Amino acid sequence: MGADNLTYVLIIHRVEDFAKWKSLYDEDGATRKAKGSKGAQVLRNTNDLNQLVVMTEWANLDSAKNFVESQDLSKTMQEATVVGRLDVFYLEEIEKTDY
Repeated sequence: MGADNLTYVLIIHRVEDFAKWKSLYDEDGATRKAKGSKGAQVLRNTNDLNQLVVMTEWANLDSAKNFVESQDLSKTMQEATVVGRLDVFYLEEIEKTDY
């Protein structure tokens, strides 16, 4: 595990209104970038279109935690119709392959 390894945050959650969530997610992009996000992937469960998986990429764990644990994100998620339990995982990249 080298010093150049990225940190990822994997968040799994449900929303009541995907269109509203997506709109607020897109609006929040500048905030994520300003706080150190290197990019993200948004995935949706094919069996439950309101269950989302968001994986953001960060330069380090501190930046990731500062964003995820912020009051701003908590408020935005409430406005974005996130419901139920939020599963958050902080992940360290240990290897990346082309296969």
